[in-house]
Amino acid sequence: MPHPCVTPAWIGSFNLATAPPAFIDDPYPFYTALRSHSPVHPLGPHQWLLTRYDDVAALYRAPQAKSDKRREFAPKFGTGTPLFEHHTTSLVFNDAPLHTRVRRLMLGALNQRAIARMEAGVAALVQRLLDQLADQPAPDLIAHFAAEIPVEVIGNLLDVPAAERAPLRAWSLAILSALEPAPSAEVLARGHAAVTAFCDQLRSLVAHRRAHPGDPQADVLTRLIQGEADGTQLTETELLHNCIFLLNAGHETTTNLIGNGVHALLTQRAAWDRLVAEPGLIHTAVEELLRFESPLQLNNRQLDAPLVLGGLTLPAGDFLTLGVGAANHDPAQFHQPAVLDLARKPNHHLAFGHGAHACAGLNVARLEARIALGALAQRYPQLALAGAPVRDRRVRFRGFSALPVAVS
Repeated sequence: MPHPCVTPAWIGSFNLATAPPAFIDDPYPFYTALRSHSPVHPLGPHQWLLTRYDDVAALYRAPQAKSDKRREFAPKFGTGTPLFEHHTTSLVFNDAPLHTRVRRLMLGALNQRAIARMEAGVAALVQRLLDQLADQPAPDLIAHFAAEIPVEVIGNLLDVPAAERAPLRAWSLAILSALEPAPSAEVLARGHAAVTAFCDQLRSLVAHRRAHPGDPQADVLTRLIQGEADGTQLTETELLHNCIFLLNAGHETTTNLIGNGVHALLTQRAAWDRLVAEPGLIHTAVEELLRFESPLQLNNRQLDAPLVLGGLTLPAGDFLTLGVGAANHDPAQFHQPAVLDLARKPNHHLAFGHGAHACAGLNVARLEARIALGALAQRYPQLALAGAPVRDRRVRFRGFSALPVAVS
């Protein structure tokens, strides 16, 4: 049934910067209308929103679609500000040659052997958090479980002292909230302060690690500091901001994947019961949950050459917003996309991006989600919602601020 807010007039005037509350609650009816009536949708002069799977996938592959955000972020953050320096230095918002160099070092530090070594530690962390969840007077799946996992995992990868990890989640939220289409002055101020505080902490950590290197096969920070055998190294600024990026990307993706996943499973109880009864489904279940409620709903590119898309010729310089969540619900690609099918195959979702800019930490996020969701289903098969969830009100990222649960 069409959403009452989705009318022809609404479609013509839709803009992410002024999206109605109903869009944040449930964007998929809006995406459906846009795909049908305005699949390459104008958001402003030389700005477009894409909602079809084929268009989003094509943009991820197109050589003229660039990730560099200096032109976009200069007026948004102010040239030379902490947020500008961070978001124009981190891996995700850069192109070759910087992107190639940083990504190679990052993937070298997060190789399959490194991820395999993490598994036992993640499993132990999850079991400890599950023990503690039952002791909480008001268990919140986000604060007491989902958000704790990536902070501890990335904290361990960078060897951040346990006593210094308390502010990491708040810093991450502040920095990434500044990426919203229209951040307020207050949001920007929090973001600038978070980047500055995070860099200050990391400088001390990096200086200590330079003086006392760890095992580069097990210590990600040491590996990033030392660089590659051919002499490739990060500058100090690149190192600091890509350590921040590691935490930010891991925190947003994993926290929201677990939180969104549990909410979807518990509100479609047959799917939860199936996962409890068939734990071997966990691998395809994680992929389906990534598709069904993608943690990253929107991505961005800028054209450096004209591109023909959906019958339109878009000129160089245009900004394109990729509707990842919309693409992952496109019925042209996914049979019955509104159905949560834990055994869905094939499942070529775009939750982690595609091509050269696919998420560098995707295998870490998959590992965390697989262990966390699998263990949760086996430990608490009667898990249920215990109150109204609190939806995160951002449009770029989709998740919950709080998810009350009953564990027995």
